[in-house]
Amino acid sequence: MRRTFWIVILLAAFSLLVITCQVSKNTSPQESSNQVKEEMAFTTPRTVNQNPSPLPLTPEQSLQSFRLPAGYRLELVASEPMVTEPVALTWDGNGRMYVAQMETYMQTVDTTGEHVSTSRVMLLEDTNGDGKMDKSSVFIDKLMLPRMVLCVGNELLVNETDTYDIYAYKDSDGDGKADQKRCVYKVGKKSPGNLEHQRSGLDWNLDNYIYVTVDPVRFSYVDGQLQADTLVSGSNGQWGLTHDNYGRLFFSRAGGENAGSGFQINPVYGQLEFADAYVDSTFGPVWPIIKTPDIQGGLKRLRPDSTLNHFTAGNGQSIFRGDRLPHSLVGDYLINEPVARIIRRAKVVNKEGKTTLENAYQQEEFIASTDMNFRPVNTYTGPDGCLYIVDMNRGIIQEGTWTAPGSYLRPQIQRLGLDKNKQRGRIYRLVYEGIKPGPAPQMLKEPTTTLVSYLNHSNGWWRDNAQKEIIVRKDQSVVPFLKQMAMGEKGNLTQTPTALGRLHALWTLEGSGAIDKEILLKAMQDEDAQVRRAAVWISEPYLKKNDAQVIERLASLQQDESYDVRTQLLLSLQYSNSDKAKAITQDLLAINASSQMLTGVQKSIEKNADVKKFGRKLGNLDVASRKMILDGAITFKSLCATCHGGDGKGLPSQIAPPLVVNFRRMMENKEGMIKILLHGLTGPVEGKTYPDVMPPMGANEDAWIASVLSYVRYDLGLSDRGFPTSSSPEFLSRILVKPEEVKKAREQSAGRTQFWTWEELEKVKPQQ
Repeated sequence: MRRTFWIVILLAAFSLLVITCQVSKNTSPQESSNQVKEEMAFTTPRTVNQNPSPLPLTPEQSLQSFRLPAGYRLELVASEPMVTEPVALTWDGNGRMYVAQMETYMQTVDTTGEHVSTSRVMLLEDTNGDGKMDKSSVFIDKLMLPRMVLCVGNELLVNETDTYDIYAYKDSDGDGKADQKRCVYKVGKKSPGNLEHQRSGLDWNLDNYIYVTVDPVRFSYVDGQLQADTLVSGSNGQWGLTHDNYGRLFFSRAGGENAGSGFQINPVYGQLEFADAYVDSTFGPVWPIIKTPDIQGGLKRLRPDSTLNHFTAGNGQSIFRGDRLPHSLVGDYLINEPVARIIRRAKVVNKEGKTTLENAYQQEEFIASTDMNFRPVNTYTGPDGCLYIVDMNRGIIQEGTWTAPGSYLRPQIQRLGLDKNKQRGRIYRLVYEGIKPGPAPQMLKEPTTTLVSYLNHSNGWWRDNAQKEIIVRKDQSVVPFLKQMAMGEKGNLTQTPTALGRLHALWTLEGSGAIDKEILLKAMQDEDAQVRRAAVWISEPYLKKNDAQVIERLASLQQDESYDVRTQLLLSLQYSNSDKAKAITQDLLAINASSQMLTGVQKSIEKNADVKKFGRKLGNLDVASRKMILDGAITFKSLCATCHGGDGKGLPSQIAPPLVVNFRRMMENKEGMIKILLHGLTGPVEGKTYPDVMPPMGANEDAWIASVLSYVRYDLGLSDRGFPTSSSPEFLSRILVKPEEVKKAREQSAGRTQFWTWEELEKVKPQQ
């Protein structure tokens, strides 16, 4: 008996030792004492405030409105009048914050004065290190709703609404105001669409390309200019763009009620989506703690307890990559839902190379508020290793297209007086009990050799910005140190480089034009799978030259234990036309015939190649018709696909009718289709009710509407549903929509303010 007792005691002690070792291995010393509190999550049950006040709260009152897991709390970084209507922010290398403000956004329910150039970018500074901004200046004035900002060296890149052009601004005399402006990217034409459907981003990714949403381009920064690289299958997403530690991009499509998309492969390789990338029944529903009457989807979007039941406005996402919050948060996907007044936390799960998103909580949200004016629109990992939240803090969050007369939303806004709540804004910092935020950087003042050491930093913000700054400086004297680091050698570092340090060293060499084959061949044998994957990715210029030595080394990765490595191998090998590369590809596909990820990647590659060649139908068209359809395709894939699916067959969420099935009769009814785009569509479609209306697109030009409908009718509609394709003028006149036809329909219905219904449009006689 006594012997048994001591055996039990020893086993218990050993188990405790193992658990302790596992905790210490995966957490920092600062964090380990708080790990138990972090795992406890919420300490009280979720309840719903059924009588929230629509009146604005003070910043102090707002801070009391939040529900967070145990140990977390929000701190106020800045508020009105220092910031008003903030939508995006960025930091320079010295940790100064630049805030883009859309100060004319929805100042009335009728969008009065929205396109007046009176918006600003503010420069905020924390001079005493307490985490709260205490110094501000108007860095740029008289802008048209600035929407994208990125610091590069001593300059701030800015894009405004309604234009593709991007300018760099610089403060040369240190007074906090930009006094130099130069163009870094020029298109010179107006950007179409309402402001909700225009680009966001300017995200400098690990691969040294700068990505945006909506537009089918990415940029490289060369000699102070942005050089566009076409994404032949289009870009992705709407408001919000982020990347993880390994260069995986995360988009979202608010219009399609999709809180995550585009994260399977880089868009340069095409588009790849899986219907089960998240389980809509568990990931799609949202769990506010506030009654939510101001929803554009109407009563069908409300639960019996009057809360929003599903994502309608997912935006402003980020992958947390800091080092001053619990380790369990690192790598998690955070996305806002401003209509629900919540921020979702999702686990990013890799299942044999396929990425899925899973809500971290059961019928709970990471951050939720009872402040009716809490409108989170962006999140970021900050220089101090904490999470930052941009809150527009306003009554109306939907753009004017959804607040028009006759909409469900308009009377809710007016009843609650939400249109009066404006010209405020908050920036919050999420901190955790017992973990002190990190120090502010001084990168712009430091030598390049010091920046190299930051590539090994535990905070992803520091690694990213050190990489960017080293590349922009073009300081070749640090190349030897970068090579040592990439090879895993300590060199001039104080510690051996981590896997993330080696990864950033590789990409910094690539961005500096200093990568060499010896480094890549060694990296392909690195113990870390993500370093091996990066080496394959970076080897693409060698593959284009059919380098035999590189291809031979890649052959050894066919059965790599990591699906991510195998996936990248398949993606990169397409750039070689050598027999050896083709054989490796065939073997790779044969070995992974049952892999949903690799077979999906191969289909995406093939489809991308078809797009490059215009496809069978487009290849025979005259230049003008082809241009019209291709212009429409760009718009469709970046805007319409969010609800109708990229192939027009609808989405798993069934947010809108599939165009190539239920809309067959409309495909034959050109006039009816024009009317839908001009004034929108509401109510059941062929007996089926959908959760949202088709918003009117009549604010766009006649040529824009004609191009979208021409693409839908030619590429998704009649010509692909049993009708022979032809390039004859008669056939094209029947199928394609001309701008003058849109103009005629617009004039005929000039006084209409109501959405069309399917029943009304059925009465329009179809073309024979």
